[in-house]
Amino acid sequence: MTRTDEKLNVLILAAGLGTRLRPLTNEIPKPLVRVYDKSILEIQTDRAKSLGDVRLHANAHYLAEQVVREGKRLGFEKVWIETPEILGTAGPLRRIYAAGYRGGLLIMNGDAYCNFDLNAFVQNARAAYEAGKADGSNRCEVALLAVDFPKVNTFRVGVDGCLVGVAGRFGSEVGTAATFSGISWYSDDALARIRDGEFDIREFWKQEIAAGRAPFVDMSQLNASWIDMGSPEGLMAAVDARKQELSRDKNEAVVEPGVNVPASARIVHSVLYKGAVISENEFVQDEIRGKGFKWIVNGQ
Repeated sequence: MTRTDEKLNVLILAAGLGTRLRPLTNEIPKPLVRVYDKSILEIQTDRAKSLGDVRLHANAHYLAEQVVREGKRLGFEKVWIETPEILGTAGPLRRIYAAGYRGGLLIMNGDAYCNFDLNAFVQNARAAYEAGKADGSNRCEVALLAVDFPKVNTFRVGVDGCLVGVAGRFGSEVGTAATFSGISWYSDDALARIRDGEFDIREFWKQEIAAGRAPFVDMSQLNASWIDMGSPEGLMAAVDARKQELSRDKNEAVVEPGVNVPASARIVHSVLYKGAVISENEFVQDEIRGKGFKWIVNGQ
């Protein structure tokens, strides 16, 4: 059944293994790890809902049943389980299109804390798409949101605002350098060209460039906050950013329900997850602690 109404589809990628956050992620998938008051999946869901009436999707692989349960609670259209293997980024896009969903597709990451203006991005993406249709070039049927992150900055963007290459992978090494934020928009036209069995979305971008349909790179939000929360340092930075967003004290302790903190203990700028053990009179600072682990981190 093809869904042809005007609702925008939103896919939050949530199938990763969370290896850099183990043992924290031994029992919970990374997108469900608490970032101060909510999981990153719920935070991303809130941001997606700011766009209006959207259809929410997620993919899941590792501890998928937990993502499915949370998706139902948050009102997702569907959580697409990937088994026996993860389908990369291109795979879940293909599945959603093949199932009949239309109206364009916004992709968000389930492991990045960011404060992008999603409304502005979607408007820019659609405007670039319409311009490509109007001039007959059919370019910009895909839009990619960029940030300035010098440690990565593998994107190469041409003077026309379109992707010309990815350093170390394909295309030109000349152009404005930027980093892919993980947020992207795909028109139905583009989704129709993703082939069965295609996993690596960068290969699809390469094909689009070769066919004269280079993706548009939106560089209007280069200095927005963007944090990869896949490492202990990134997780602490995400917690700090969430506190700042909510006007909370950066040194406030974050304690998950069920963690026993003795009255004599002092907890400063630390996160205590389920299973954390705190001793009497203990002083804990700049630490993430949980079942069987302690990480000393200062954030970013």
